[in-house]
Order: sequence, then C-alpha cells, then structure tokens
Amino acid sequence: MNDDNQDTFRNVNRQPGLQIWTINVSQPLNNCHITVYVDITCHNMQMVSVPAQGFGNFFEGDCYIVIYSKGSGQSADIHYWIGNSSSQDEQGAAAIYVTKLDEHLGGSPVQHREVQGNESPLFRSYFKNGLIYKKGGVASGFHHVDTNVYNVLRLLRVKGRKHVTATEVEVSWNSFNNGDIFLLDMGKAIVQWNGPQSNRREKLKAILLAQDIRDRERGGRAQIGLVEGNDEQASPELMKVMMAVLGQRTGQLKEAIPDDEPDQVQNTNVRLYHVFENSGNLVVQEVATQPLTQDLLHSSDCYILDQRGSNVMVWKGKQASKEERQEALNRAVGYIKAKNYPYSTNVNVMTEGGESAMFKHLFKSWRDREQTQGLGTTYSMGRIAKVDQVKFDTMELHARPELAAQQRMVDDASGDVKVWRIENLELAEVNPNTYGQFYGGDCYLVLYTYQRSNQKQYILYMWQGRHATKDEITACAYQAVNIDNKYNGSPVQVRVVMGKEPRHFLAIFKGKLVIFEGGTGRPGVVTPDGGARLFQVRGTNELNTKATEVLARASSLNTNDVFLLKTDHIIYLWYGKGCSGDERVMGRAMSDVLSKQDKQVVMEGQEPAEFWVAVGGKAPYASDKRLQREEPPHSPRLFECSNQTGQFRMTEVDDFAQSDLDEEDVMLLDTWEEIFLWVGNSANQYEAKEAWNSAQEYLRTHPAGRDPDTPKIIVKQGYEPPTFTGWFNAWDPHKWSGGNSYEEMKKKLSDPASLSQITVDYLSDADFENLLGTSRSDFMRLPKWRQSDMKKKSGLF
Repeated sequence: MNDDNQDTFRNVNRQPGLQIWTINVSQPLNNCHITVYVDITCHNMQMVSVPAQGFGNFFEGDCYIVIYSKGSGQSADIHYWIGNSSSQDEQGAAAIYVTKLDEHLGGSPVQHREVQGNESPLFRSYFKNGLIYKKGGVASGFHHVDTNVYNVLRLLRVKGRKHVTATEVEVSWNSFNNGDIFLLDMGKAIVQWNGPQSNRREKLKAILLAQDIRDRERGGRAQIGLVEGNDEQASPELMKVMMAVLGQRTGQLKEAIPDDEPDQVQNTNVRLYHVFENSGNLVVQEVATQPLTQDLLHSSDCYILDQRGSNVMVWKGKQASKEERQEALNRAVGYIKAKNYPYSTNVNVMTEGGESAMFKHLFKSWRDREQTQGLGTTYSMGRIAKVDQVKFDTMELHARPELAAQQRMVDDASGDVKVWRIENLELAEVNPNTYGQFYGGDCYLVLYTYQRSNQKQYILYMWQGRHATKDEITACAYQAVNIDNKYNGSPVQVRVVMGKEPRHFLAIFKGKLVIFEGGTGRPGVVTPDGGARLFQVRGTNELNTKATEVLARASSLNTNDVFLLKTDHIIYLWYGKGCSGDERVMGRAMSDVLSKQDKQVVMEGQEPAEFWVAVGGKAPYASDKRLQREEPPHSPRLFECSNQTGQFRMTEVDDFAQSDLDEEDVMLLDTWEEIFLWVGNSANQYEAKEAWNSAQEYLRTHPAGRDPDTPKIIVKQGYEPPTFTGWFNAWDPHKWSGGNSYEEMKKKLSDPASLSQITVDYLSDADFENLLGTSRSDFMRLPKWRQSDMKKKSGLF
C-alpha cells in the first residue's frame, strides 16, 4: 500500500465499536487511473469521518463506509452504503476504498454492500433506534452534527416494526398517510403523529427514535409531544402547533402505504460457483448445489455462493492470488448484473477463516480451521491487523496483554481512567477505590486517556443503567457533550447499554468490573438488605472478565460458568463442571472485589445444604454440555418469524440479547441441534398457532438440508426453561414485569410542562394571543411566576 493510502487510513482504529465515514469526491473520476488491481493514483476522493452524534443519519446523495468491530478476536465487518441519489463517482470511490481498507486491515474483514432501503439485518442492528434518510449530501453543506443548533424544520416518515427507517419528506400535510408515523422535528420540539392504522410496536419504535434524536442531536434539550391520529381532538394544543407549521389540512389523508421492508425469504435453492479468469475473461463455473459441504472450498480459489438472488456471497481462499482477492467485490457486482438480479441485492465478501454465521449455516457441516476438540481450543490472532498467526492458551493471554491490542483494542488498557456518576443531573466524581462497580440504577461517564504517537487520545464511554431514570439518561448525554467540548471534540464517544459492555471497556477495569442489577453507588445511600446475591462471572483473564448480578435462584446457574453467591457471612465460589481453570482464577479474584468475607469453594454436584437454602432451594438450571464449547460448529441464530403473507419469512437479529425478544413477536432460536419457538404474550394469534408449522417449514427449506426431525421446542414468554435462557447472557426473569411498553412511554411524554413549552414556542401568534389573552412578546416580558399563573388559567399546565 502506498503512503497516500496509509495516510488516508491513519484514523482507522481497531477498537471494538462503530466507525463511519462519508465519501467526498472533489472532482470526477474520469482522470483517475484505476487498474484491474484497483490502484488509486489521484487525490480527488476523501473519507470524511462522521462524528458519533451523526451515527444513524444517512444522506441520500452520499455513500458511506461503516466498520463494526466486535472484539474478542473476531473479524470486523466493513459495509459500504449506497444512497439512492449518490453519483457513480461516489459509488466507485466507496468500492475502491473498501477494497483498500480491507487490505489495510489484513484482508480478514467481511465486506458488505448495502443499498438504501434494502440494508442487511446486520447493518440495521448497529442502529437499534433506526436509520434516518436525509435529503441532499456533502454538496448540501453537511459536515457535522451540532447538538446546540435548533434551527431545524423537517418531517420524517417512520416505517417498520423490527428495523425502523425514517425518511425526510416534504414538510406538508400532503406527505401524511393513515398507516405510517410522522415526526415533525422543529428543533426545540418534536411532535410525533401516529397514523390511525399504525400499531403499538411501530409507535414505540418511533418514540425511541424521537428520544434518540433529542439526546444525540440536541444534547437532551428538546421537548417531545404525542398525537394519536385517530384521536386528534385529545391533543388540541399540539394540533394547533402542527397547523401553525404545516398549514390548515384540507381533504382526506392518503391511505396506508404497504411496508416494502425486505424480509429475508429463506431460499432452499443454493448454488456454489467457482470464479476465475481465463485469457482475460471472467469465468463462472457451477461447482455444486445444496446441501453444500466444506471440502468443496479450496484455499487457492475464490467462489460465489448464490441464494437465487436473495443474497450473493463471495468466499476468498487465503492462497488465492492478490488480483483475485482484490477483484472479488467487483466480480460479485458484475455477477449480479449478468444474472439480472435487482441492483439492491445484498453482497457479502469474506476471507477464508473469517466466514459469517450465515455463510456457515448454508453448509451441511462446518469446522473452523483452528478449532480443536474439547477445551483445548486453538485461538487465531490477527483477524484484523496484519499479525502473524500464533497459538496460545489463556494463561499466555493473561501474561501478554499486548495480544489484546492485536484483537482490535486501541491499546493494552493501561491508560488513565476517570469515572463520574450522574447525581442530581450533574457530574460527581467516583472514588477510584470503587472503579469498576456499576449499579443498574445509575448512569456513568468513563473517560479513558491513552497515548498514540505521543499524542493524547480519548474515549468517552456513556454507561446507562437499566433502571436509571429518563432524566438521568438525558443528563448523561448532556454531560457527555460538555466533556466532549472540553476536549475540543476529540473523544471517541461510546454509548454502553448495561449488559452490552465492549471488550475494551472490560479491559480497562482489569478484571474488576461488577454490574449490580439495581441500586446506586451514591455515597450515603443505604441499599436494603435483600438477602443473598448471586453473580455470574464470565472471562478468562483481566482483559475480558466481568461479574453480572443475576437473580439469586438456582435456575440462574449455568454448568459452564463460575458463580459467586454472597450471603451475610460467607461467599460461595460455585464452579460449574464446564468452566476452565482460568475462569476459576478470575472468579476467585472477583470474589475479593465483592467482599473480604470468608470464601468457600463449591464444586457443581457437591453443594452443601446451606448453599441451596440461600438460593431458595434446588431447581433445574442450564446444564447442557453443548453450551460449554467456546466456538460451536454453528453459532446460535435468532429470527423474527412471520408467515402472514402466505410465505414463511424471517428477519435475523444480529448480536442478539434478551431485549430482542419482543412481546408481540414469535421468535425462532436455532441452536442447530434444537429449534426453539419463543411466543410473546401479545403475539399474533395466527402466528402463535402456526409456530410449530413455522419451525417445520424453517427446517424443510434450510439450504443445508437439515434433519426435519430436529427437536422443536415451543417456549411461552415468562415460562422459559434453562435450556433456552442458557443461550442468553445474564437472563432477567423479571424483564417483562414492568417497564417501557408503549402505554407507559406515552404516559411519560404527556408531561404538562413539556406540552406547555411546545405550545409557547410554536403556536401561531394569533392562536397564542387567543389562548393566553396577550401577545407572545408581552408574555415573554412577564416574570416567570406570572407566566406560570397564566398557563394554569389557560389549561396548559
């Protein structure tokens, strides 16, 4: 790679998390020399970094490059996103940069081609609150998101139940229809209008998107109002605001527009092609049809796997020529054109050893090259950086922290750490002696400082407790903006949701990270004695270990992990039969973090009676030895299921957690040897009744030729057995007992003070004077107590 490319990619880091760039083409590509080897010899293309506040916003006239690194030695994913209005120059530049970036990162990342409106589930999973499509592009003057600017006026049409997209449309009643949800964003206020035919799930997703805009783009300083389209008279003042902005509505609204969100249709027709050049001509030769076996793939060649146009995957052998590997993406696009497949067809390019779970699932059997039997797993380093393949055990990783840096960590976690807790909506410094202890009732900001090329670099983690209040979460976002400004916008901001801590976050606390389910770490606050407390410890060294509090019941245990049971007088160290020696060492160290009480080791199957008494008695728990394998032949996959259209459809949920189990859904969990159908309490009755047939259909149409007699297990919400919950980390049995349903979120947004402020800011002058009996300018000159009194009398407060 030449020096220009090295300079271009100098800001590409390998830490876990998300990085996004937009492509800025300063002049046409006609004068560039681009050979078959994708050499770049001109300087008219730029990768412009997108700040964290702008993540999820995509301009239709641009192309973007998105990198997501998971950590833990797994390969990264590189996506290039094509806006519907982007130019051929930008699309070509993006494809070139992806190829060069893949080379820069050692050739191991999986490459994905994404087209606006047809993004893959993996891409959408990075933006849990949805994607926002914005009109224009770089030429429109967009460079960054300023969280302190409120001169915004836009209308967003929100669609989707599982994967939400919001598209900028004309700010007019003509854009509305009865089926969708619309966000009227006016800068200081966002009014959500719910179409009469929209459902609860869509409404909830739209609220979360509105809150995300408020917190991320406005620093938490914007009001949100809610209007039900089938009961507009219940929100007269908000309707007056909408009329003031949109004008008077005339005529009937348009009928609902059917969702065109592309579900994944499982296709049993899978073909494998060998792709090569012969005398300058591209040759595509069929090798086999399903079911496929791994021995069909040879390291010296490249292949295309075609799911009859629903997905095209390219596999690059490690010993294939450099030209073949560099041309893989272009050949896939050329193959799509030759087959007359839609332009939006998903394309994935992966290197031998870095195959995606979806790719492996298309083969009858699969064994990773480095995988060995039993506990002696051989790890392969350098999946991102150009690092020699090395074999090591977990003790060597513990002794050589530099290996962690090679696993997409910015450093060896030896930098400086400073932690604040949100108290009374302000920052309060945390005692360094308690660093690593995070309570579910709090929000924290963690500033990590390290050196790179003798320059200080910063990462700002925003950790949000599951039980923190809305005000605390908003204050956390606001204070993060203040810290970011203090360091002139240089910190990399990482929003961390409780239970989803990235690897580097774990590493900086050196094996002392403890996640308490509830409560607060505020000094002087006494936590009521709730009896015994149980902590699940996962990790094999100081860089990847954390303890998560779970329900102190026997059903929370898992045969493959270490658990710490803290009672009034002793801490039990419970060692499951499937845990390793390194895991036991970290469990012992973590027990010292929790308490200086006496310790007693308890081996699974040899528990004293006092142990069972402390956890409420014996009960079944996750004891499946298959959960013990560190890298099973087929990773578990979770899907949202639907056959409402008469054809079985599924949408995959990447990087799944318990929070992805929606009460209105039927979900399919495929662990390869078993199929679980999870039925939510509010799931469609027809889908619930058809759950068994859905599982059978899934197996019948699976490209790998699955055994139709694979055990199928239907699980009802609230009655999950340990064989199901064992596949989810830190399962919370009380998750659905109360929380963030649409009705509860709506109630929170119906704050009279918030609605009052929206009315004051956005009512027309005439409506304002009719309502309050004085002009807006005279009102604003009154003292605050007098303003409040007039609002109360008007019925606004």
